[in-house]
Amino acid sequence: MFNIQNFISFKGRIPRMTFWLSILILMIIQWVLFALLGGMALFTMDPTDPAAAEKMAAAMTPLWIISLVFLWPSLAIYAKRWHDRNKSGWWSLIMFVPIIGAIWLLVECGFLRGTEGPNNYGPDPIAE
Repeated sequence: MFNIQNFISFKGRIPRMTFWLSILILMIIQWVLFALLGGMALFTMDPTDPAAAEKMAAAMTPLWIISLVFLWPSLAIYAKRWHDRNKSGWWSLIMFVPIIGAIWLLVECGFLRGTEGPNNYGPDPIAE
């Protein structure tokens, strides 16, 4: 049900529960890293320093890198969930459509059951 391949590979299908657990794990790890790095940056800054804005911008670089590192596993999870709905992983791009895209993605990936039985992307993960 749950393994490291969920975060690496774009092949296969995952059910809703695995999707939600995977997203939750990624969010918690990312938030902890953001809190640690962001907190260190804030507590080491001197607000009276004239170069504080430049130092803060430099401190944001690791946060951007963390976001990019977490992009791959997030896209892999979304792709597998779209596959469970018998749709291409490219449907993840719908999140860029303002408001409606996020709602569509949430409903399709988070709440609707996947295709029953095998589909174009593999066997039914619930039936296994």
